[in-house]
Formats: sequence, structure tokens, C-alpha cells
Amino acid sequence: MQKIKAFGLFWWDFLIGDDWAVAAAVVVGLAATYVLSHSTGLPTWWLMPVVVLAILPVSIRRMMPKR
Repeated sequence: MQKIKAFGLFWWDFLIGDDWAVAAAVVVGLAATYVLSHSTGLPTWWLMPVVVLAILPVSIRRMMPKR
């Protein structure tokens, strides 16, 4: 049971990491890409780079020390 717990904790730390907001934004971006590509039939490759560019400054600002 200890090995299963360690395995789960590894993946939690690997996927979520230090900032849960980035992980949540990636999941939302992937879901939105899937929904848009299947409902409209248009190429939606551009959506994930937009999500990453939008969440990156937020993540960096959250990690900066307070003055």
C-alpha cells in the first residue's frame, strides 16, 4: 500500500507541482480545444499557446516574493 501511495504522490506532485492554477488552466485549455475542434470542425491548435501565454504572467506574479 505504501508503494501505491508513493506512486500517487509522485504523479500529484509531477502534474500539479507548485501552482495548481497552471495545471487547472492547462486542463481547461485542453478541454476547450477538444470541444471547439469537435463542435466547429475548425483548427484549434492555436488555443493552447494562447492559454499558456495568458497563464504564464499570472503564475510568475504569484511566485514573486511580496515586497
